[in-house]
Amino acid sequence: MKILLLGKGGQVGWELQRSLGVLGEVTALDFDSAEHCGDFSNPQGVAQTVRALRPDVIVNAAAHTAVDKAESEPEFARTLNAVTPGLIAEEAARLGAWLVHYSTDYVFDGSGERPWLESDVTGPLSVYGRTKLEGEELIRQSGARHLILRTSWVFAARGGNFARTMLRLAQERDRLTVINDQFGAPTGADLLADVTAHAIRHLWAHPQDAGLYHCVADGMTTWFDYAKFVIDQAREIKPGLPIKAAEIAPVPTTAFPTPATRPRNSRLDTAKLRSTFGLTLPDWRHGVRRMLTEIL
Repeated sequence: MKILLLGKGGQVGWELQRSLGVLGEVTALDFDSAEHCGDFSNPQGVAQTVRALRPDVIVNAAAHTAVDKAESEPEFARTLNAVTPGLIAEEAARLGAWLVHYSTDYVFDGSGERPWLESDVTGPLSVYGRTKLEGEELIRQSGARHLILRTSWVFAARGGNFARTMLRLAQERDRLTVINDQFGAPTGADLLADVTAHAIRHLWAHPQDAGLYHCVADGMTTWFDYAKFVIDQAREIKPGLPIKAAEIAPVPTTAFPTPATRPRNSRLDTAKLRSTFGLTLPDWRHGVRRMLTEIL
């Protein structure tokens, strides 16, 4: 199996380099790769890469994920999140290749309290959400055999993330304020990568199971409870850590105005994924604890 991985330098892309290696020969590219174009701001260049390499499977972990910045550069975000993935899908369809693509809870409007199903009506609130939804639609319209995984609140030991930010602030400040009215499941990049490899192997034998799935860790939390868990675990893992923050206070989303509107309800229902691929998704705390052990 020849696999083309795009976006190798991101959190998910980095983990995919590990998980995909057992499936076949992996060519991993990023925006600055020299031999082949992996720069999503150059859609035709990436399409040419697909034509030249003729992979059996394309895994796209590249995206414009700077949610607030996307509000001021919508066309650039659209190129990275919709136009280029759409062209990749067209090339995949011509080759008969599989395309794996990652999307987001931001395609929904964040209303209600129940977890979102794959079949629910979308209603993105931001440029990021709209461009990611358009990317999904272009992939479906291409006719390519595809797997789209919607996820949320992604973290990894490599690179910046919410947990690292909370740990830094807890060592600098006596009091932290954290949003307590947004709900979701922190999901490890390693979990996404492992699910991806498992799903590719399954789809190779069962192509009728192609399509759209929700993929997040089990359980649910808020950013406030997430922050409390991170700091409590950090104290346990590394007792000598100089944490100054004596209080963590819950605040509403309105306390932190941002250019892009965040969905309040980012819960995603994973029943379809678990049933189709025979998976058990671990509680979000397991992944966060493991990540903290690694970075501390």
